[in-house]
Amino acid sequence: MIRPHGYLPVLPLRNTVLYPGVTQALRVGREKSVKALQKSFEQNNWIVVTAQRDPGARADVPDDLHRIGVVSKVESVRGNPDNGYTLMVRGVERVRLTDIKAEHGYFEAMTENLADLEDADEPTQKALLASLKELSLDVLKFIPAETRELEELVKGIEDLPFLVHTVAANADFDLKEKQKILESLSVRNRVMHLLTLLQSLKDNLQVQADIRAKLNNKFGQSHREQILREQLKAIKEELGEGEETNMNDQYRRKVDEAGMPEEAKQLAESQLKRLQDINPASPEYQVVRNHLDLMLSLPWSKSSEQTEVDLDRAREILDADHYGLDKVKKRILQHLAVLKLKKNQSGSILLLVGPPGVGKTSLAASIARALGRKYARVSLGGVRDDAEIRGHRRTYVGALPGRILSALKKAGENNPVFVLDEIDKMSRGFTGDPAAAMLEVLDPEQNRAFVDHYLDTGFDLSKVFFIGTANSLEGIPGPLLDRMEVIEVSGYTTSEKFHIAKQHLIPKQLEEHGMSKEQLVVPDGTLHRLITGHTREAGVRDLQRKIAELIRASTEKVLHAEGEPVRIEVADLEEALGPERFQSEVADQNTESGVVTGLAWTPVGGDILFVEAALMPGTGQLLMTGQLGDVMKESARIALSLLKSRLPGMDPDLDLAKSDIHVHVPAGAIPKDGPSAGVTMVTALASLLAHRRVDPKLAMTGEVTLRGAIMPVGGIKEKVLAAHRAGITTVLLPRRNEKDLREVPMDIRSQLRFVFVDHVNEVLKFALGVDAAVVPADVVPNETPLIPPPVDA
Repeated sequence: MIRPHGYLPVLPLRNTVLYPGVTQALRVGREKSVKALQKSFEQNNWIVVTAQRDPGARADVPDDLHRIGVVSKVESVRGNPDNGYTLMVRGVERVRLTDIKAEHGYFEAMTENLADLEDADEPTQKALLASLKELSLDVLKFIPAETRELEELVKGIEDLPFLVHTVAANADFDLKEKQKILESLSVRNRVMHLLTLLQSLKDNLQVQADIRAKLNNKFGQSHREQILREQLKAIKEELGEGEETNMNDQYRRKVDEAGMPEEAKQLAESQLKRLQDINPASPEYQVVRNHLDLMLSLPWSKSSEQTEVDLDRAREILDADHYGLDKVKKRILQHLAVLKLKKNQSGSILLLVGPPGVGKTSLAASIARALGRKYARVSLGGVRDDAEIRGHRRTYVGALPGRILSALKKAGENNPVFVLDEIDKMSRGFTGDPAAAMLEVLDPEQNRAFVDHYLDTGFDLSKVFFIGTANSLEGIPGPLLDRMEVIEVSGYTTSEKFHIAKQHLIPKQLEEHGMSKEQLVVPDGTLHRLITGHTREAGVRDLQRKIAELIRASTEKVLHAEGEPVRIEVADLEEALGPERFQSEVADQNTESGVVTGLAWTPVGGDILFVEAALMPGTGQLLMTGQLGDVMKESARIALSLLKSRLPGMDPDLDLAKSDIHVHVPAGAIPKDGPSAGVTMVTALASLLAHRRVDPKLAMTGEVTLRGAIMPVGGIKEKVLAAHRAGITTVLLPRRNEKDLREVPMDIRSQLRFVFVDHVNEVLKFALGVDAAVVPADVVPNETPLIPPPVDA
C-alpha cells in the first residue's frame, strides 16, 4: 500500500496504543487532533498515530509525544467538528517520528520505517505462538461471554507478530507496558514480555474470581429474585398464560406472521436465537432487540388495497387541490392511465421540477389521494452522508436505519406514494455520496432487494410509487436523473395566482385566524393590487404570507365591527403591509442609449435584467462588471467583435482603439451566466455606438453567433411570464423558439406582442427603428444604420 512521502499529520492518543494490523475505534475532540484528522483527508486518509508520554497532559509540544508510533489509515469517520469525531483507524506499519513540528495548529512529522527483527527460527516461533494462544485463552475465560468473537479471532491467528498486537491491543495493561511492546523490535522479546504481563493478569483475575465465588455462595437478593421469576413463569404456564406472556414466544409468533421472504425470516430467527442466549443486562441485548423490533415493524407483505385507478376521480382531486397547471395534470393523468393498464404497478418514478411554492409536494399528496395509497415523505435537502439513505451498520453505537425504511415503517404499507423532497439539494461529503445510494433506491431492477445496512437483508421497494421534487435539474447527477421521468412545473401567471388566492389561500387563512368570509371581505381589485405590488415570485408561498399578514392586521377592525363585514380596500394595503415593494420595472424608465432589457431564467422562475453600456476614452478595452460568468463574458466579446466587423466607418470620428467600452449588468451581488443575453449585449452596444435609445418596454433573449445568427434558448415560458409581470409589451425571441410559446397561457400571449428573428440585422432594425438597407453610409451618427446588409463573399 503506497503512502505519501514527506510530512504526515500526527494524532496523539491519551489512554491507548495502536498497533500495526489492528483496527481500532478512536474518539477525536481536541482542536489539534481535529485539524490533524482534517489534514489527513487531503493525504488519502493517511495519519501517524502515537501515544502521549503523559495521558493527563495537553500535548502542546513535540516532547510530549512518544517517538515510536504507527502510520495508519482512517477507514471511516462519523461526527462533526463541534461535537467531535468517532473514527475507525487501521494501523499499517511501525515508524519512528524523526521530525515533529506544530506550525499549522496540529502536529506533523517525518517518519522512517521500523521493521521487525526476525530473531526466532520457525520451531521457536510455533512454540511461542502456541504458548501465547493458550495463555490468552485462559485469560479470556475470566471475562464475560461477550468475548466469544475475540476467542475465535485468537484461535484463528497464525501470524505471531499480528497475534501479539491483537492481544496487546485488547488486554487491560498499563499504557507504559503497551508502549514498550510497540517499541520492541525483537519479536521474541516482545512475546516474552507479553507472556509475563498475561500471566500477571491471569493471576489477578483468578484471585478476583475466587472472591466472587465465595460471595455467590451466600443467598443474595439477586439469586432470590431469579428463583421467584422461575416460579412465576411455571405458575403462568400451569394457568395457560405462559405462551402469551413469554416475550420470546411472542417474538416467534410475530416472525411467523410478518410475511417476510425466506432470507429475512432466517435472519430474524437467528436474531431471536441470539436474543435468548444473551444476558439482558448486556449492551448487545438491546442492539439485537432493536434490530428484531425493526424487522417485525416493517410492512413486508402489507399493502394498500389495490383498487382500480379511477381517472375521473383523479382528475377531480387534482382540479380541487390545484388551480391551473393543466399540462402537469395532463402528464400525471397519462401516467396514472398507464398504471391502470399495467396490472403490475412497479417502477413508477416521477420527478417534478419547478420553482419553490408552485405545489410540487402537494401534487404528490394529491396523487396519493387519487390512488388511495398512504403518503410518505423524506426531505433530502442538505443530506451529505449515504448512511442517511442506506442506514448505519449495527456495529456503531447509536446506529439507526436509513430514512427510506424509517418512512416505510411509519407509513405501514409497502406501496405508498413516496415523496423524495428537494432531491437536487443532496451534496457529496467525505463520508459518502447520498446520490449514489439513491441509484439503488430508484432503479426498478435493483430496488426489489434494497439492502439497508442496519436491516442487513433485502427489502422490496418495487411497489413504491416514488415522486421526486426539485427546483432545478442542475444539481442532480446524470445517472440519477436518467432513472426518473421529468415533469416540469412552471410558475403561475398573475391570473392563476388571483384564482388560487381567491379559491384556496384566503379561505384557508381566514379559517386559521378564526374568521369567516362574511366577516372579512377582500375585493378583487385589492387582491390584484396585493399580487402585483407586494409579491413577485413564481409560486404563491410569499403571497400566502402576505395574505396572512393582511388578515392579522385587520383583526382589530373585525372585532370592533360587531358582526358587520369589513372590506379591505386598496388604500389599506400600505397601512397593513407597508409601501409597495414592486412596481413596473420598465413602464417609467426613461432609458438612455446603451440600455436594453433582457430576459433571464433562474431556478425560482423567470426574471428581467438590464444590460448597460458606456463609452469612454481609453485604450480599446472591454470592461465587464455585474458578477458575470464566463459564458456571459464571452457573449459580450462576441457582441463587440460582431459590431466591429460589420460597422467599419459607422462613425468617422469614433476610434474604438482609443476608447474603452464598459458593459454592466445591475444587481451586482447576484451571479449571472448563460448565453441567452447575447442578443441583448449586441443591441446595447449598437444602441450606444449609434446614440439611439431602445424602447424600455421591449425585452429580448437569444444567443448570438459571430456571424450574426440568432440561436434558440431555453426557459421561454418563464421568461415570457417575467416580461408580463414587469410591464413589458413587446418580446423579441429567436424564430426557432416560436414553438415554445404554446407553453405560455393564452391570456398572457394575447397581452404581448412577439417578434421572431433569425439574424441580428432583424434585431437591430426592429429595436432601433432604422432600415439598414436604405440609410446611406455617410449620415450623421444619430441616423447611421447600425448594420449594413451582409455582403456575399
